[in-house]
Amino acid sequence: MATTPASIIGRAVPRIDGPLKTSGTAKYSSDHNFPNMVYAVPVCSTIGKGRIRRLDSSAAEVMPGVVRVYRHGKVPPIYRPIPHDRTARIDESRPPFEDERIYYNGQYVALAVADSYEHAKAAAGAVKVEYDAETPNVSLDLSDGFNDSMQEESKRGDVDAAFASAPVKIDETYVTPVETHNPIELHASVATWDGSRFVLYETTQAVMNHQAVMAQMLGVPRENVQIVMKFLGSGFGGKLWPWPQAMLAAVAARDLNRPVKLVIDRSMMFTCAGHRPRTQQRIRLGATPDGKLVSLEHDYANHSSISTVGHFRENCGEATPFLYSTPNLRVRSNVVDRNVGTPTPMRGPGAVPGLFALESGIDELAIKLKMDPVQFRLMNEPKLDESKGMPFSSRHLKECLTQGAEKFGWSAYKPEIGSMRRGDITLGWGVASCSWIAGRGACKATLSLRDDGTARIACATQDIGTGTYTVFAQVVSEKTGLPLHKIDVVLGNSSLPPGPTSGGSMVTGTVIPAIIQAADAAIRQLLTVATTASDTPFQNRKPEELVLTEGRIQLKSDAASAVPFETILKRANIRTAEGEGNSGPNSTDPQLRNYSFHSFGAHFLEVEWDAGIARLRVSRVVTVIDVGRIVNLKAARNQVEGAIVMGVGMGMLERTIYDPRNGRPVNNNVADYLMATNADCPEIDVTFLDYPDKLLNEVGARGVGEIGLAGVAAAITNATYHATGVRVRELPIRLETLMEQEKGSTTRRA
Repeated sequence: MATTPASIIGRAVPRIDGPLKTSGTAKYSSDHNFPNMVYAVPVCSTIGKGRIRRLDSSAAEVMPGVVRVYRHGKVPPIYRPIPHDRTARIDESRPPFEDERIYYNGQYVALAVADSYEHAKAAAGAVKVEYDAETPNVSLDLSDGFNDSMQEESKRGDVDAAFASAPVKIDETYVTPVETHNPIELHASVATWDGSRFVLYETTQAVMNHQAVMAQMLGVPRENVQIVMKFLGSGFGGKLWPWPQAMLAAVAARDLNRPVKLVIDRSMMFTCAGHRPRTQQRIRLGATPDGKLVSLEHDYANHSSISTVGHFRENCGEATPFLYSTPNLRVRSNVVDRNVGTPTPMRGPGAVPGLFALESGIDELAIKLKMDPVQFRLMNEPKLDESKGMPFSSRHLKECLTQGAEKFGWSAYKPEIGSMRRGDITLGWGVASCSWIAGRGACKATLSLRDDGTARIACATQDIGTGTYTVFAQVVSEKTGLPLHKIDVVLGNSSLPPGPTSGGSMVTGTVIPAIIQAADAAIRQLLTVATTASDTPFQNRKPEELVLTEGRIQLKSDAASAVPFETILKRANIRTAEGEGNSGPNSTDPQLRNYSFHSFGAHFLEVEWDAGIARLRVSRVVTVIDVGRIVNLKAARNQVEGAIVMGVGMGMLERTIYDPRNGRPVNNNVADYLMATNADCPEIDVTFLDYPDKLLNEVGARGVGEIGLAGVAAAITNATYHATGVRVRELPIRLETLMEQEKGSTTRRA
């Protein structure tokens, strides 16, 4: 075990990949170019439901530079993936061009391939398609999902009887809209084929899963597919699983025996690459007059694509069963088909829209009880996970609420609507709890200590812009004492030891045990070399007498005996000391099966409402988060701050609107699809509690990224109610709603 003068774990460390990105050296998927490469542009349907009557590509096929036009019946085989294979996950499971049915607007109906992007774009525009169109179902009302077929996800007690007899109760419906992924980097696939093997340069958050899916859909052995993704221009869940452009680029590369590049455009991001689905959620809460919850019911439905295309369930009830104490609880769900592209995870899938509903309902019940919203949450704090009947590995929501209230100045809170002001501005204060799952997946990592004094750590996970390269380097530095610049981190290639998907905020918790095991194994091998090889100062000593400190081997009892480890390797004529580490899911560890693993936090938020100009803005946020031990303070704070800004967008700006006539996303560009910008950013204060979760891993770290978004939208609408008296139950907040309330208030005052 190495020792270091001061731990690098927990410091605010700049990202080791930062210089590559700021200098333009970092190579993203679409940056790859190869000799004889061709370019592909999809042709998208202009209707939302129906059938292709006639597709004429004859004019396109004779245009300059055009190599091929693919379509149904004129495309190499693309197979469906194996259903319910957890190692090969995909949301849109229907292969492109499988039939001539149109299931959603924007669906790929043809693919033009040419010697330049411009030629391919022109050819795609020249493909003529006639349709037998039908009226698509893009209805916003999801009430058809609330029926006897709802799936029961969690249940305890008799919720119906408890709610019926509850002295104080609320029964409300909350709605979140479709939100569309709009990362800076568009989805891209660059495919090469050498006659027997694919190398695919992909925009993916999961190189191992991508490899498995592509092998199944291309009909080749898994070892004949290599996925490469060194850098990602943000994913947020939209790049977790493969999308149709990946299969099309690969089959075209094999068919043409030429490299193929396919980069979708911004409008395609709104149809063919997933989105957060619309949700409709009914919350029924019952309590005693003194504020004790006696019943909690959470029913929800989300839309998905037609089941032939894909099926996606948004797990809105993920946090509901364990967040608050109540003897009677039920969570049920359903999925309703619509003529839209298949939804996909978006940062904080499930819990983020689910906590908007739950934390809004909790706030409404607290107000009805005439209780302070913070105190109401505190008094319903559970002692264990009541849904599983087991203790939490670590739970400090109470501390998040109390410390957050103190930092925010909650003691000055006045519950009366519109009672808090700053000059002519009305202030609104709101609070919301947040939670996110924690856990480990499967992971392998290899560490090499090399005779040039450097280390190499390798794993087939990926850095999606969240700082994973740096986390790997920090843990290796902690174990070996080597400075970060002497540690090579190799990620983003499916040929490396298998690593986890970058989703669910689980990468850090998953990789730490594997890195530590690999480092320990490499150090043991190194110390064995030091004691067995000839011409070393530790010959005939026992390995347990030695220690690796700051990259030097020394006797534990004699610091003056320290020798650089590379000197030992060179004298032994050994290139590297090697170690391999493994990490498995906590569900497979007998010591961890009896614990519930989650992270917790609280958001305190202030809005400013200027009725004179109808202006609502989030002015201040104080967030306190319990995610175990922080590995990199700078990256962690960046993740939570970014998530809070995304929460501002969710609460006040973002929604995708479909034209009911043809199912087309109306605002399918970054001019009309509103997102939070620098001008919308509030003052943000983030505090991390320091309660290492040593059950999860040796460092005690859990994931950070997604919990920062959970609960933010509810805190905004709760604060908006406090300022205006308008209870917003459908996102995003619309100024028209607030202005109508203000107009009514003015009329009543007159």
